[in-house]
Amino acid sequence: MQVGIVYSKDYLEHNTGMHPENAGRLRAIMKGLSDAGLIDLLHPVKPVHASDEQLQLVHTSGHIRIVKDFSSKGIALDGDTLTSIRSYEVALLAAGGVLSAVDAVMDGMDSVFALVRPPGHHAEPDRSMGFCLFNNVAIAARYAQQRGLGKVLIVDWDVHHGNGTQKAFYDDRSVLYFSIHQYPHFPGTGRVDEIGVGKGRGYTVNVPLPRGANDADYLYVFNKVLLPAARTFRPDIILVSAGVDGHRYDPLAGMDLTSAGFGQMTGVVRSLAEELCGGKLVLALEGGYDYGALSDSVVMIFRALLGEIDYDTEIGDGTGMGGVSDHTRLQVENVIHLHSGGKIL
Repeated sequence: MQVGIVYSKDYLEHNTGMHPENAGRLRAIMKGLSDAGLIDLLHPVKPVHASDEQLQLVHTSGHIRIVKDFSSKGIALDGDTLTSIRSYEVALLAAGGVLSAVDAVMDGMDSVFALVRPPGHHAEPDRSMGFCLFNNVAIAARYAQQRGLGKVLIVDWDVHHGNGTQKAFYDDRSVLYFSIHQYPHFPGTGRVDEIGVGKGRGYTVNVPLPRGANDADYLYVFNKVLLPAARTFRPDIILVSAGVDGHRYDPLAGMDLTSAGFGQMTGVVRSLAEELCGGKLVLALEGGYDYGALSDSVVMIFRALLGEIDYDTEIGDGTGMGGVSDHTRLQVENVIHLHSGGKIL
């Protein structure tokens, strides 16, 4: 099985100092992969710089100019979203790294995890926010379509709702956006009744869960909502906004996921990709701010991509998990009811 990894030391050059989204995140991941003996099992995929034309598949030209100008001066785009002298260049390489991953799976690689920064899913077509400069996964979705793939499934399990990705495809039925996230939490979007508009109505599926949701809750949602929606939609490629800030040790959120849980979720999407779209699966790193939890979770994700974890094996280590909460069961019923009579559920 050929599993690819996108990484470049240039990603460390987006200098954010002591900000939670900093270069230490990738250093911790790479050390964890090395310590786990996984590096030699992975196939390097070289990232390229996205062009302005590729950025404009999602972003306005005005937004691109602002990011370039602010980065050249090291000016923050907002209170959460910092830049440094090389941030624009690194952001192009982050977006381009996910495009390289798409190329790799379209050319026969089984799956690729793009370990890129800055992250992307909060970046809207006309503004940066939430640590994100450009929307890496949204650009990759349009790029995949430009390369001839018709339908794209985006699975977003970052603990924060991907407002930027949702906004990019809210009226588009060629992209199914599925998000499971903590709510209420930053950025305040992702209510269960946000299901798309116009031709895209029904093609946005939000499953907001309260603080404390665990592995069992997430896998219940995957089995009851994501699997049937994906099987109805039948994508040509699956992209994942793979934030691991839902981990129980992450300082910026309040979920109770384990590292093993992220492996389980990866097993679900890997199985779906094999079933529905010839295995074409690309993951892109989003959040995750506790170095140990981040590193351990990425190791488990790669183990799942390598076929060492199947989605129907035992969930996590069982510590303090309980089971599926009544709230999660009720929320799943709400999602199915809101989408009843639609195109997906």
